[in-house]
Amino acid sequence: MDRQHIRVQRLVALFLLGCVLFNYPLLALFSTNGTVLGIPLLYVYIFTAWISIIGLVALVVERRR
Repeated sequence: MDRQHIRVQRLVALFLLGCVLFNYPLLALFSTNGTVLGIPLLYVYIFTAWISIIGLVALVVERRR
């Protein structure tokens, strides 16, 4: 397999991970009255997952050899 094919597979896997992370069952787990430093737990989860996906995509796209 060439590098481009592996990169595409990793990006598809990250897309599927994003779909799982932002799907109802996981969002329902964090939809409570809890807070982290005064921020609702659901918001912390969403932004943490979002930033993680962006960082992983950046690693895959910018990765050299």
